[in-house]
Amino acid sequence: MDTPTAHGPVDMIYADAKPGVHARLSYLARDARNPVSYAFTPPPGIPWESAEYAVHDTFIADASGWSGLDIDRNGFELRDAPTALRNPDDAAEIESTCYAEAVELALQVTGGTHAYVFDHLVRERDPGRTALDFGRTARGATPAANGRIHNDYTEVSGRRRLSMVLHDSDLIPFARHFSIINIWRSLRGVIEDTPLAVVDARSVAQEDLVRGEVRYPRRTGEIYLMRHNPAHRWAYFPQMDRQHALVLKQFDSRTSGVARFTPHSAFDLPEIGPAAPLRKSLEIRCLVVHA
Repeated sequence: MDTPTAHGPVDMIYADAKPGVHARLSYLARDARNPVSYAFTPPPGIPWESAEYAVHDTFIADASGWSGLDIDRNGFELRDAPTALRNPDDAAEIESTCYAEAVELALQVTGGTHAYVFDHLVRERDPGRTALDFGRTARGATPAANGRIHNDYTEVSGRRRLSMVLHDSDLIPFARHFSIINIWRSLRGVIEDTPLAVVDARSVAQEDLVRGEVRYPRRTGEIYLMRHNPAHRWAYFPQMDRQHALVLKQFDSRTSGVARFTPHSAFDLPEIGPAAPLRKSLEIRCLVVHA
């Protein structure tokens, strides 16, 4: 991963970014080592998260009026992509409807030749609006909003995903490169509570990223958590509705010249009224192959 600079092109897009909010983002503490998070109720005496986090008051620019965002340059794009999903509580309908929509959108955004959805997750804001954390709850409950800055894949787990999805496919030898895309959308109208903040990939240095473990009942995954760096440039899209899709690149097998990782986090908007509807969102992960 090339080490970017926070000067020149990275700052230019923020030069006129007067609209925005100051909000609290949860970075990995500077001295944290080998962070582990549990995606299910941990064994007795083991904490849900082993690491400490440091909250930083951060300017998050309103990106709704920006033009020229590009997933290979910035790591994210907002697309007008209405969904035909009728019942967001029906997992089978999500798979039958949203998976096909995600494949089509992923190919449009990336220019890939093949796309495969391999996972999805529904998240819902905690009704008590408790402090944001890793967003996991007891087994069987809907995961809450994830308020830890993270990237879904690391250098290792991103490369491993190709063989996990394609297995022994004849396509593997012909893949010039591949990427992993996260498509994030609202399932409950306009998002007025805990939207998603994304960081411009060009403002993230490799040394900012820290490998973390996520432990599931039958496997252990790897993600990147992130330490604070004042060079980071954050953005969000207010008033995201069901017709919008935020597309984030979570891994790219190319090692230079493109955005490879796009850390992101839910955050609490300042001055949210108690009547604001709780956020319910869908994230779909998709492997895109360029053959």
